[in-house]
Amino acid sequence: MITKLLIANRGEIACRVIKTARRLGIYTIAVYSDADRNALHVRMADEALHIGASPARDSYLSIENIIAACKATGAEAVHPGYGFLSENPAFAAALKAENIVFVGPPVAAIEAMGDKITSKKLAAVAGVSTVPGHLGLIADADEAVQIARQVRYPVMLKASAGGGGKGMRIAWTDAEAREGFERSQSEAASSFGDDRIFIEKFITNPRHIEIQVLGDSHGNIIHLNERECSIQRRNQKVIEEAPSPFLDAATRMAMGEQAVALARAVGYESAGTVEFIVDADRNFYFLEMNTRLQVEHPVTELITGLDLVELMLRVASGEKLPLTQAEVKCHGWAIESRLYAEDPYRNFLPSTGRLTRYRPPEEEASPTFAVRNDTGVSEGGEISTFYDPMIAKLCSWAPDRAAAIDAMAIALDAFEIEGVGHNLPFLTAVMAQPRFREGRLTTGYIAEEFPEGFSGTTLDDDTLGNIAAFAACAGYRRDARGFADRAFPDGHLHRHTRAVLLGDRRWQFDIAEKHGEFWVHHAAGKALVEMNWAPGDSIARVRVDGTVLILKVQRTTSGFRIRYRGADLSLRVMHPHIADLMPLMPVKPAPDLSKFLLAPMPGQVVRIDVKVGDIVEDGQTLAIVEAMKMENVLKAEKRARVKAVRVEAGAVLAVDAVILEFEAI
Repeated sequence: MITKLLIANRGEIACRVIKTARRLGIYTIAVYSDADRNALHVRMADEALHIGASPARDSYLSIENIIAACKATGAEAVHPGYGFLSENPAFAAALKAENIVFVGPPVAAIEAMGDKITSKKLAAVAGVSTVPGHLGLIADADEAVQIARQVRYPVMLKASAGGGGKGMRIAWTDAEAREGFERSQSEAASSFGDDRIFIEKFITNPRHIEIQVLGDSHGNIIHLNERECSIQRRNQKVIEEAPSPFLDAATRMAMGEQAVALARAVGYESAGTVEFIVDADRNFYFLEMNTRLQVEHPVTELITGLDLVELMLRVASGEKLPLTQAEVKCHGWAIESRLYAEDPYRNFLPSTGRLTRYRPPEEEASPTFAVRNDTGVSEGGEISTFYDPMIAKLCSWAPDRAAAIDAMAIALDAFEIEGVGHNLPFLTAVMAQPRFREGRLTTGYIAEEFPEGFSGTTLDDDTLGNIAAFAACAGYRRDARGFADRAFPDGHLHRHTRAVLLGDRRWQFDIAEKHGEFWVHHAAGKALVEMNWAPGDSIARVRVDGTVLILKVQRTTSGFRIRYRGADLSLRVMHPHIADLMPLMPVKPAPDLSKFLLAPMPGQVVRIDVKVGDIVEDGQTLAIVEAMKMENVLKAEKRARVKAVRVEAGAVLAVDAVILEFEAI
């Protein structure tokens, strides 16, 4: 067994590898850039070494720096995690040349599967179903348009060396094919140092389903069944689950057999994933093979009881796989929610900043329920512009899918993140969404269910009434702190009346407390409110007539900000006679920002496409801003004249920084 392991990565995957290595008694070495000097993975490892500046190309993508770190620390093996150098054959070859074990597949397998054009050709030879398309290299945007017409729209433009959703664009028209080629090529060059692009037919209404494979150096290859990863945004997975709610036994077997056949064709060793797209008739087509550990591997671990990192380490140490295909068992259902530092209220644009509060739910495991949180951050840490915006991967397990969804919803309710924009509200909304709960998924799910973007959810009247009852009791408890000991002999405090306002809605409650229980009387009757909340608490676990709510609570000047299941509520709690006067209060108008193009996220200006005096039309490209390795095209929303250009290419922007100023024509 390996005894000294360097993890050539950062964030949650570095922490994940360290946990298993520690359990196996393996000494761990972390590497870090300037930006990660105080990161969690640095603190967790037995040893840590600085490898360069914050940009990935100067640190985590530097083969020379990683090799130097191995030599300096005496590391005998390297686990690459995912992303960065994990699928770089030159890195694996460089390690081999230095007699350092690469915890991953052979160089030849990485080369064969790392190039998407080559991998599709090999898959076809191995008898694997493939997507129709053009597998030759494309010289320029004009040729991209010509090929797209031949393949027939819609098409997918993809970076040959791509992954993680980068360097990918869907095109439905010539204009989109031209712009998609340029953006895909630019992103691919920036992220992978390889700007080759190919085109394939885009399968409409597809599901994204992948097969986990494992191989050893003794010729044994098995699969661990499937994961469904259809809920995506900008080709980036958001929610995954295992097994898939769509596959039948015959399709599952066929996909597993083809995945193993492909792995065997390239002499695969270690953990890998064969990804497929599946149409509505369960026809499936090879998409790509990822020759590394997948981000979503925890859901497979939860249903199989296997530790994939441990198996990778054992295979890298020359051991045989400890089980056969017939011995692979799957129990229950697992779901993973990726928590990203991105603002769902701003079309999921990346967010940066310091985590002023980071309190995940408690991890637990029992025969009927499990919660797992893979993370690489801690409270006080910073989310920077240099790396992927993922904060954590929250996973739930239960005996069936409905129970796993309910477990995930409760865990998300209890997850506290403050300081950066994040997608927790969106994730909690999805868990309650009927289409998701029914398992009717496609890769277009988010665009179809949230066509105008995400602006929060609307709670039903009963839930709003229960939250209002809690707010009334919380306001009463806050106000009563000064005379809490002056109870009457029967344990009652004075009965108080509170009005609760939410927009133009109003509730009124008569409140009495006895022995920590609140009885609230309102127009429709009365309710018993039980809660563990005290002023200052940020989480309230509340039971209203038997209905349990886990609420995020923040005190405001006139009441409380309460967040629950994707709804963000500003509740004002006050005496009724004051509430009567609220409709008379003047409303401050919002500032007019329509004359400006503002930076929707922190990032760097790639280019400005207009100049002062230009007349721009609705939909015209104005600027491109790169954030967290993704290029975002900013377009005009109406016809106007450019009055001023406030920034230049290369400028680093804060959110809402002014890029352009317009004037009416």
